[in-house]
Amino acid sequence: MADKRDYYEVLGVSRSATDDELKKAYRQLARKYHPDLHPDDPTCEDKFKEITEAYEVLSNQEKRQMYDQYGHAAFENGGMGGDPGAGGFSDVSEILESLFGGMGGMFGGGTRMNNPNAPRQGRDLQTSVTIEFMEACNGKSQNIQIQRMETCPDCHGSGSAGNSGSEVCPDCQGRGSVKTMQRTPFGMISSTKPCPHCGGKGKIIKSPCQKCRGAGRVRVNKSLNVDIPAGIDDGTAIRVSGMGDAGVNGGPAGNLIVGINVKPHPIFQREGYDIHCDIPITYAQAVLGDEIVVPTIDGNVKYRIGEGTQTGTVFRLKGKGVKKLQRSDRGDQYVKVFVEVPKGLNKKQKDLLQQLEASLESKNYSKRDNFFKKLKEIIGGKQ
Repeated sequence: MADKRDYYEVLGVSRSATDDELKKAYRQLARKYHPDLHPDDPTCEDKFKEITEAYEVLSNQEKRQMYDQYGHAAFENGGMGGDPGAGGFSDVSEILESLFGGMGGMFGGGTRMNNPNAPRQGRDLQTSVTIEFMEACNGKSQNIQIQRMETCPDCHGSGSAGNSGSEVCPDCQGRGSVKTMQRTPFGMISSTKPCPHCGGKGKIIKSPCQKCRGAGRVRVNKSLNVDIPAGIDDGTAIRVSGMGDAGVNGGPAGNLIVGINVKPHPIFQREGYDIHCDIPITYAQAVLGDEIVVPTIDGNVKYRIGEGTQTGTVFRLKGKGVKKLQRSDRGDQYVKVFVEVPKGLNKKQKDLLQQLEASLESKNYSKRDNFFKKLKEIIGGKQ
């Protein structure tokens, strides 16, 4: 019993769960893992048995008390409780009947699967491309290589060579599925699985097509151009309709989902449709003001900064951001300037700076002057 999971964990409920909470949890899990819903997934049958066993114990007051006290040991062979699934199965049957009994006979005694020869849409495919920052801003046509299933050109999807055709599978009578019965601790459980004789197709091809070997589809390498719109951002995706796998039995093709990865830019950062960048200016430019060159995604522009520009000042270039998807307007560009303090000055340059500094008054440094005034008030207040 050491390999069994805790019954409360199996149902995803707390140890204080009420009967209604247990029933609700079991209903949800039974709907999710019922074997008839997943004929191609053998793990669902094991999960369904596990949740059914857990619910059968916890929904029985006497068994739940024994389990809470002794755990799985209460039901070991020869133990106090015997078989955890013995008796009391009517509640489980009622829940399954309420879940599946009215769904067109898909479950229980009237089990049947969907028509195996009905048209089915092809599978969606996924791929990804990496583009440059400026390509994302301006858009581009990107060539990509994919592998997809296409309708066999020789048999046109029938799977048969020439006019040989097909015949109804004698094992499943064309249903594509067979019903099996299995004895479990909870009684006999029926499940429906694809017919092993015809592979779930419901028909036997007399002379399979040599190119697709009766599958009706072949895998091919495909090269196509995808239009990446201007303004697309990193982490988004584009859907190319009809470029997934070809459908089965005349069904429509799936779609191709192309994920977009955008390389970072050495100067620009993007936030939504806005562009941000930092630009260094000289000490003299900050003091005197100047016309500076600002790079944008459209090229360089000129912008005049005023006298006394401080480090961290941000100005906006309206409409210089990224084009908005499916719209004509654009975001803005925000430029932050920072003053680069000169280094490596010679003696003459230092002397000139000292002369400048000596000629300045406190009013030339308003922030510095206000700081020391406030500091003086604080110190004076403490005294």
